[in-house]
Amino acid sequence: MASILRFRKLCYVEPVSKPSLGFESSNKTTCLREDKGSSVVVVDNDPSCVDVVSLTKEIQTDKKRRRRKEAREWRCVDSCCWMIGCLCTTWWLLLVLYHSMPINMTLPGYQFVESPGTKLKKEGLTAFHPVVLIPGIVTGGLELWEGRPCAEGLFRKRLWGGSFSELFKRPLCWLEHMSLDNKTGLDPLDIRVRAVPGLVAADYFAPGYFVWAVIIENLARIGYEEKNMHMAAYDWRLSFQNTEVRDQSLSRLKSKIELMFVNNGYKKVVVVPHSMGVTYFLHFMKWVEAPPPMGGGGGLGWCAKHIKSIMNIGPTFLGVPKVATSLLSAESKDIALARAMAPGIFDSDILGLQTLEHMIRVARTWDSMVSLLPKGGETIWGNLDWSPEEGFICDQAKKNYFQSSTHNVSQRTNSSDGKLGFRIEEPVHYGRMISFGKETSQLPSSVLQPFNSKGHEHVNHKSSCGEVWTEYDEMSRESLRAIADKKAYTAKSVIDLIRYVAPKMMHRAEGHFSYGIADNVDDPKYSHYKYWSNPLETKLPDAPDLEIYCLYGVGIPTERSYVYKMSTFDKCKSIPFRIDSSADGSDNGCLKGGVYFVDGDESVPVVSAGFMCAKGWRGKNRFNPSGSTTYVREYQHKPPANFFEGRGVQSGAHVDIMGNVALIEDVMRVAAGATGVELGGDKIHSDILSMAERINLPL
Repeated sequence: MASILRFRKLCYVEPVSKPSLGFESSNKTTCLREDKGSSVVVVDNDPSCVDVVSLTKEIQTDKKRRRRKEAREWRCVDSCCWMIGCLCTTWWLLLVLYHSMPINMTLPGYQFVESPGTKLKKEGLTAFHPVVLIPGIVTGGLELWEGRPCAEGLFRKRLWGGSFSELFKRPLCWLEHMSLDNKTGLDPLDIRVRAVPGLVAADYFAPGYFVWAVIIENLARIGYEEKNMHMAAYDWRLSFQNTEVRDQSLSRLKSKIELMFVNNGYKKVVVVPHSMGVTYFLHFMKWVEAPPPMGGGGGLGWCAKHIKSIMNIGPTFLGVPKVATSLLSAESKDIALARAMAPGIFDSDILGLQTLEHMIRVARTWDSMVSLLPKGGETIWGNLDWSPEEGFICDQAKKNYFQSSTHNVSQRTNSSDGKLGFRIEEPVHYGRMISFGKETSQLPSSVLQPFNSKGHEHVNHKSSCGEVWTEYDEMSRESLRAIADKKAYTAKSVIDLIRYVAPKMMHRAEGHFSYGIADNVDDPKYSHYKYWSNPLETKLPDAPDLEIYCLYGVGIPTERSYVYKMSTFDKCKSIPFRIDSSADGSDNGCLKGGVYFVDGDESVPVVSAGFMCAKGWRGKNRFNPSGSTTYVREYQHKPPANFFEGRGVQSGAHVDIMGNVALIEDVMRVAAGATGVELGGDKIHSDILSMAERINLPL
C-alpha cells in the first residue's frame, strides 16, 4: 500500500522550470522530489535540481511559519481572557501576601490600624451590658424548610445570603420560593422560608462581604459571647407585625432580652439595630408594652426597666426615597446605569429575560419594602418649590467657599417665602421626588398639572402574553401616559402614585404601615400597630434614662429625587416607566444620570437618618414625653487609602460603616458602660441642624 501511494505521489509531481525560479538556462529539467519527514530526496542528477529543491524547501518552511503566525493571531477575546487572568492572579497573590504578613508589620505609606477591641481591652474595658444586634432589610440569611418539587435537595439550605448558587442554577424556582403570597403577605402554599438563627444569620452577607462580623469580633475581644450577645434574626420580607403572627419573632425577642437581663446581673440591655432594623425595633418598643392580643403585654415600664441605650446604625426613621423607584420601576441609580450601558440584559426582546419584571413582581410581595417609603410627606421632604436640602452644593470645593461666604445668612423655613441672599446656581427642587422629564423637574410649579387617579380607571383584566405578569398589565396605556404627562410627585403624592400603579400591594401593606404625621399622638387610633414604626405617629416609651443614638455616615452622594421617562418600547407586559439616565446637569451639579443627589450614606439621606435625633425627639416634646436623651454621631466618609487598609475602616457607606473603627469604638464604649456625655455628645459634619430648623414640624 505504501508503494502505491509513493508511486501516485511521484506521478503527480509538476515539472518546475528553471526560468520561473530565476535561472538563466532555457533548458527544462524535471526535478522529482520526495518528502520524507524533514528531508528532500533528489531524483534527477542535474546539479541545478539541488538549488531548486533548496528553494522549494525554503518556500515550504516560510508557508509553515506563515500558517503558524496566522493561527496565533491575537483576538479580542484573547485580550479579555488575558486581562481577567492577570487580575485574578494579582488578586490572589495580594491576598496570600496580606494573610502571610505578620500582624504588626507595617509597609511604607501604610500605618497599621489597631482593632478597636484590642485597643479598648488594653484600656481595661470589659463586657458589661448585654448586647442585642438587629439586622436590617436584605442582610439577614434565609433558609428553606419546605418547598416545591423544583427545590428538591435544598432543605435548610440558604436561599438568601451565602453563595447564592441556587439563583444561578434554578432562577425561576428561586424567585418562586423568595416570593410571599400577594394577598396575605405570608407564606405561599407549600413553601416555608425562615430566618437563619444565631450570630451567623447576618455576620456575612456573602463570602468575604461582612455585615456584623467585624462588630461581633471586636465585642468578643472584651469578653462578649453568646450568653451576653444575641442576634435577633427575623424574616425581613414580612411586615413587622406579621413576624409575630407567623414566627413569634417579637415574643422571642422579648423573652431573650428578659433572660439576658436576669442572667447578666440585672444589667440593662444595649440594643444595636441597623437600617430597617431601626424601625423594626421602634415597632417592638410599642408592641412590647401594648396589651395583648395586639401587643406583648409587658406594661408601660418594660422598656425603662430593660433597655439602657439604642444605638441606631444607618437609621431609616423617615424612609428612603429610592424605595419608591424600586416599587415603581425596579430601579435605582446603579440599575439605571447598567440598563443604559447594557440594555440587552434588562430590555432584550430576543433574550426574553425580563429581569426587572421578575424583580418588581417579587419585591411587591415583600411588605418590608413598603415600610421604607418616605414618611412625613411634604412637611419633612418638601413640596414642589421647597425642600430642607435647598442650597446644597454637590461640588465640595464650591461647598466650602459657599459655606464660608454665607455663614451669617439667615436660613429659610418651609413656612417662609424668603430666599437665601447668595447662590452660585439656581436651587434644585428636591421636593419633586419623581419628575417625568428633566424640564418638569425645573418648571415653575404653577404650570405643572396634578395627577387625579379618579379620572383614570384600571382595565381590570389579565392579558395572556405569556410573559411575566405585573400589576401594570391591568392598566390602560392612556392612564399610564396620563401619569407621565408633565407630572411631578412629592413625598405625599408619590404614595398616591404607587397606590395607583400597585393597588393590590398597597391595599395589603397599608394595613401594616402609615406615612403621615399625627396631629394628636394621644388619639386612641394611634394604638393600632400600623402606626408603631412611624416615629411621627407614635410616642417613645416612658423611659427618661433611655439614651437614643443616631449613628450614620455622611459625605457620600445619596439618591434623593429622580427624573423619569416613558419606556421607549411598548411590548406587552413590560414596565412602562424608567429612570432617564440621559438627564444630566452641569459638571458640578447634583443631577447625574437621571438622579438628584444630596448628602448621606449612599442609601439614606441625612434628613431621614438624623432628623429625629437632631430635632424630632430632642428634649421633652409630644413625640418624646419623658425626655429620653438623643445624640447625633456622624462619621465622615473616607474611602480606603490602599488595598491593605481593607473595607470600611473609615467608611461612611450604609453597610461598610459596620467596619468603621470610630463607630465600633462608640458601640463598645456604650456596651461597656459609658454614657453619651462620656462619648463627647453630638459629633456632626453635615448640615442636619440647618435642615432640621427649616422643617416646620410642631413639637
